[in-house]
Amino acid sequence: MTPARLAVFLLLLCAAAAWQVTQIPQSSLQSAVGPVLVPALVVGGLGVLALVYGASALRGRQPDESHVAGQEALPGANTRLLSLLGGGLAFGLLVGWIGFVVPATLCGMGVARAFDAPLGWRSAAVCGAVALSFWLVFALWLGVGLGPALRWPGAAA
Repeated sequence: MTPARLAVFLLLLCAAAAWQVTQIPQSSLQSAVGPVLVPALVVGGLGVLALVYGASALRGRQPDESHVAGQEALPGANTRLLSLLGGGLAFGLLVGWIGFVVPATLCGMGVARAFDAPLGWRSAAVCGAVALSFWLVFALWLGVGLGPALRWPGAAA
């Protein structure tokens, strides 16, 4: 991937993150600092860095190390990328329908597969335990609106 293509990809990723920041619900508490401030600042800062990198790449100031000997992609790079993206896509598409834990488990398994972990019951168990732990900490103890842990299709929301 050339530096210019990487810059375009980073800008698209920042645009998706900015859209996600607009989806964060407002807090019911009246305060000057709401739940959107820090994510918006982080996304804005990353967007500025992506713009600066893109401008530098267009001027030819970013080296392309992918053509140097020894920097070839490892075998199965496309499968790794698809596993990573598939896990994120599964989470994004399923979290509203079936709750948090199952989509987060599938997302974790996609990430684990992208780093060469075998898919199986052990990966499912570890990712499920991590997803449930995150839900318990953030949704129950800290009150972050992650939705239900499990939602059955057709059940009342």
